[in-house]
Amino acid sequence: MHYDLKIINGTVFDGEGNDPVQAGVAVKDGIIVALGDCEGEATRVIDAAGRIVTPGFIDLHTHYDGQVSWDADMQPSVNHGVSTVVMGSCGVGFAPVREADRDKLIRIMEGVEDIPGTALAEGITWDWETLPEYMDALDAKPHSIDFAVQVTHDPLRVYVMGDRAVFDEEATDSDIAEMRRLTREALEAGAIGFSTGRSDVHRSADGEWTPASEASSGELAGIASAFDGLYHGVLQAVNDFNLERVADDGDRFDEEFDLLESFASAANGRPFSLSLMQRDFAPDQWLRIIDRAEQAIGKGLNMRLQTAPRGIGVTVGLQCTFHPFIGFPSYKRICHLSLAERVEKMRDPAFKAQLLTEKSEPVAGDGTPVPPIADALLAAVDFVASKTFRLGENPDYEQTEETSVLQMAKDKRVPTLEMIYDLMLESDGKELLYFPIYNYTEMNYDNVFTMMKHPLSIMGLSDGGAHVGTVCDSSFPTYLLSYWTRDRQRGGKLELKDAVRRLTSDIADYCGMVDRGRLRVGLKANINVIDMDGLRLHAPHMEQDLPAGGQRLLQEATGYNAVIVAGEVVVENDQLTGAYPGRLVRVNQLARELAA
Repeated sequence: MHYDLKIINGTVFDGEGNDPVQAGVAVKDGIIVALGDCEGEATRVIDAAGRIVTPGFIDLHTHYDGQVSWDADMQPSVNHGVSTVVMGSCGVGFAPVREADRDKLIRIMEGVEDIPGTALAEGITWDWETLPEYMDALDAKPHSIDFAVQVTHDPLRVYVMGDRAVFDEEATDSDIAEMRRLTREALEAGAIGFSTGRSDVHRSADGEWTPASEASSGELAGIASAFDGLYHGVLQAVNDFNLERVADDGDRFDEEFDLLESFASAANGRPFSLSLMQRDFAPDQWLRIIDRAEQAIGKGLNMRLQTAPRGIGVTVGLQCTFHPFIGFPSYKRICHLSLAERVEKMRDPAFKAQLLTEKSEPVAGDGTPVPPIADALLAAVDFVASKTFRLGENPDYEQTEETSVLQMAKDKRVPTLEMIYDLMLESDGKELLYFPIYNYTEMNYDNVFTMMKHPLSIMGLSDGGAHVGTVCDSSFPTYLLSYWTRDRQRGGKLELKDAVRRLTSDIADYCGMVDRGRLRVGLKANINVIDMDGLRLHAPHMEQDLPAGGQRLLQEATGYNAVIVAGEVVVENDQLTGAYPGRLVRVNQLARELAA
């Protein structure tokens, strides 16, 4: 046989967690057709000597819902070996939508996921109304990698209920029936599942609660019943269990988890995933989530817990959405200026002296998407500085207090705010600092390791395409491979074969993506060739490359010799090639093929 592509001399990890083997991989028409010796000629041969060969990675939790309509490259995920992304997490998205509600959905996404509204307004093509039309429109555009679409609760609610959806009104029986019908329609058209968001920190750009944030148990169960009789589809939820309102409403953890169980149960056995992280203000809540999830499994529910391989961190700097001075009166007077102009003003000793005498004014409240936790953190400067770090050119995400900004201030015998001020002016105001807001209460990743090793865990929470002014966690796959299997010195590590499994077959099996996630004859040729010895992350940096001049954080990696999608090389030696074989993953078709 003459192959389109042959990879030779590589160390092959099959994606199932088995020991690697020295083998070749041959591809024709986008499908793996041979493993082992792979005798025969090929149009292209990749010599993977000294490299590992893995299935393409799958990212379970992204927010490319707007970007996917205008951007063929799908960065930053493609740069980290990801060949399939699941979009539509946390209940926010852009379909179904009526023309009159487009701006409303933009304001929700802008507030919840920190994506510039101007970029969304200019970039989104809006050549759809219904969810099936949205999927068709996206599938007709070029993309570097594959993507799957979830039905998202917020736009679904707005589409059915109009203004009633954003005024915290309860859905009627007819509202629920229509949301169920539309969800079923999308699932039958190939949507991978349904997601909802119930987080107090999720607000629209106007400071309003997201439409689905307080949906009733009856509404959620009614929508989930759309899965009845289907053999595909997953459910996803994010919930902080009313953490920011405990003082007013009391501990509603069990009440909220009961609601999630009812939601998952109504989907007739379909898999359900819930976000898992450690929050400083409720440091034991993650253990309660695990306990309740284990109980739910005992009741017959199919539940997984989405975990991240590092802190859920905020990048702060003068270019970023947030930094410690955004509420200071002097800074607010110059915040409209360009970066260079702000830096010039802030280098004036008189300006600095005045600002450092001031107190931060509230940045949260009515009419702003900023959650109350932001003001609490701004008021606790020493606490924040004790776990804020410089990442460096070879980013170190697991540092101790000895390398923190607080310790820098103590060493220099200057006030903490002055230390932060001086650091942020470095590199002409482009210096970035890292504050792990979640998953770093004990100043190490021992709890993260416990989460990842739990049998219910599944890798997720990268938020690819979102929080672009504060977060760049699309690099999670590279970090999992390089840090957790090779570089970590402070505690437990993962085996490389297990890390690959977590990024491939584990997620594919959960999602029902039976055509990928393994290196096996007959499966789609989504493949990575990686130089594990040379694999490394670079420091995040801000790029002004979004529509309407919007900016976002990007983070490059070194070590990806080839990222292959459907047999085509889309990344070669860490650079995009300009190939766009990515397609919409229609899980209903995969389920039918499996049944046949």
